Amino acid sequence: MDTGGRRGAGTGTAPTLEDVARAAGVSRATVSRVVNGVRNVDPGIQEAVRRAVAETGYVPNRAARSLVTRRSGAIALVVSGAGTDAATDADADGAPGRGPAAGAVGGRDATPGVLQDPFFGRVVGAVVRALRPHGVYPVLMFADSARDRAQVVSYLGEGGADGALLVTTRGDDPLPGMLVAAGLPAVLFARPAPAVPNLDRVDLRHRDGGALAARHLLERGRRRLVAIGGPRAVTASRERITGFEEAAGSDLGAVAEADFTVDGGERAMGRLPAGRPDLDGVFAANDLMAQGACLVLREHGRRVPEDVSVVGFDDSSAATAARPRLTTVRQPVEDMAAEMVRLLLDRLTGDGPPEPTEVLFTPSLVIRDSS
Repeated sequence: MDTGGRRGAGTGTAPTLEDVARAAGVSRATVSRVVNGVRNVDPGIQEAVRRAVAETGYVPNRAARSLVTRRSGAIALVVSGAGTDAATDADADGAPGRGPAAGAVGGRDATPGVLQDPFFGRVVGAVVRALRPHGVYPVLMFADSARDRAQVVSYLGEGGADGALLVTTRGDDPLPGMLVAAGLPAVLFARPAPAVPNLDRVDLRHRDGGALAARHLLERGRRRLVAIGGPRAVTASRERITGFEEAAGSDLGAVAEADFTVDGGERAMGRLPAGRPDLDGVFAANDLMAQGACLVLREHGRRVPEDVSVVGFDDSSAATAARPRLTTVRQPVEDMAAEMVRLLLDRLTGDGPPEPTEVLFTPSLVIRDSS
């Protein structure tokens, strides 16, 4: 049952637990405990076993391991509420959808609007890296309709994955509450409104980030400011704009709403006084919209940063790809995703605290060429 899944070098047979035990100088039972993720093993012994696993090329039989641990060895990474307008709750009533996303389980094809967004790409990459040392693999799921959400709950309830890392863009997203009601382990990237009890969550102090952007523009001598926010249904966007408004005070002239895309930033900037010579500062609630704002300002003959300073949010790849490179509020997405993984794995092993944990990260300002 415990034989590995690859052939031993030059032997023609798959390395076994006994081979690992001999290489590590420990018992077969100890190797089994380490391989199956039992926590109460001396760290020095764990390291010796891991070295022996690498030396022998032992690969655990995942089916056999799941019988012992009663776990699938997979975690669902669920992106909820970030699909296109075509992937709405209307799909649950039989409206034609876009089909499953490639390489994912459940949901419509949200790839154009999600994985091409630098933010979601950073989350996915960080989760994969954080899970890899634990021998756990992510299953990517999208939940943009009532049918999708039911599928996520069913998949987890049937043991398809041991728990969920939920990235939601909507404060009123029903999926966190559904997971709680079903008794399924999950960690939330964001704080839903109203708060869902009994879920660990990781988030950023978004309001502080908006205030950082406003104070930076004011310190640069900018006094005629505008802002571009994301959809008001997104809690993080509202908090970023609220923080900016509070810090900017009477120096803030107008706020336009967009959709977190470059095109959205362009459209929003077009509704703001982009060509007015008195406009001298722009804050956008993500880097893609800031990039779009810069394009419109350039079309109106306004130079960035000489005439207008621009500040984005996230410190994504879009910030360094933009010209000029964007000053931005950094969201430490990689650290936040790794913390989500830690909280969920602790829940699965019983090592987490008895009450749900909320971990809030602090934003920082990264000054580049746009301000």
